[in-house]
Amino acid sequence: MTETGRTLLWATLILALVAMPLAVSSGRWIEFLEFTLFVAVLGQGWNILGGYGGQYSFGHALFFGTGAYLQALLQFKFGFSPWIAMWFALAGGIAVGGAVGFLSFRYGLRGSYFALITLAFAEAFHVLSRSFISITEGGRGVQLALNQDPERALAMFQFNFAGPFLRAYGFYYTILIILLLAYAATWWMERTRFGAQLIAVRENEDAAEALGINAFRVKMGAICMSAGITAFAGIYYTQKFLFIDPGIAYGPSKSIEALVAPIIGGLGTVFGPLIGAIFIHGLGEFAKEMIGLVWADRPGLDLILFGIILILVLGFAPRGLVGISEAIWNRVRYRIRTLRSKTDA
Repeated sequence: MTETGRTLLWATLILALVAMPLAVSSGRWIEFLEFTLFVAVLGQGWNILGGYGGQYSFGHALFFGTGAYLQALLQFKFGFSPWIAMWFALAGGIAVGGAVGFLSFRYGLRGSYFALITLAFAEAFHVLSRSFISITEGGRGVQLALNQDPERALAMFQFNFAGPFLRAYGFYYTILIILLLAYAATWWMERTRFGAQLIAVRENEDAAEALGINAFRVKMGAICMSAGITAFAGIYYTQKFLFIDPGIAYGPSKSIEALVAPIIGGLGTVFGPLIGAIFIHGLGEFAKEMIGLVWADRPGLDLILFGIILILVLGFAPRGLVGISEAIWNRVRYRIRTLRSKTDA
């Protein structure tokens, strides 16, 4: 695709995302769109490290939970403004990412070893957040006070009692802005020397180092960038639900959502996580409705469906839905060119 085509695609996508909630009257579908964009943010954070860098993480809940907990605790215990707490939470997520990266990459951990060490760190933080009750409130979690003053809705970063527009769409446009920032960072990365070096490390780390690329520094940059985006998702979650506990923050569900979306959508692509998030959650809603009609209440069957789709994608379409779309587009272009050449002849 040409640069002009990419620009038009970006503009169309942004306009569609901005206008979409205005065309939907159902609060349920607004929630569906918000959650889809939320998973896309998680997926884009994972995609920078796993898709572009080839460093698969099984513990991205570590960065999500750190951002979420810091956002909650700084308000709950120290009375910080949510807008100030946000920057400390973001810095905390990046710092944890840097620490994990240093301890992992400094000693050459990669592949399955790196995946397991991230899972171990996430579980360690899960246990610590339950154990240090005086700091984290333990298993009962942190519940933020609900602001009921419409005039302080923006100042408190809570839209439940805001005006009609903010109450209906405030959190949708919040997560949309975070997603666009994540995509802007990814777009920038793709076009810099850092992005080219990261892809080189993914393809062959030893060869990249032989060419003079500092693989340790490149991977450190990737994990910090990835952790920052994922921590932003945690900040959003805390402000939307005003509650966080160890299971939500550091449990496996967020790590799974973060890796499934880009794998299904397309690893190492800008649009992959968003396409994957739309696909799995659209399919999830459809599956819940259909399963509910046939088998009444059978919780977990939609997760089995996700697992089957993930296996099929990994086995038959390793480049995900983006790769399938590109293959179809290239075949259509080839057919068009063939027809034109026959017509000209």
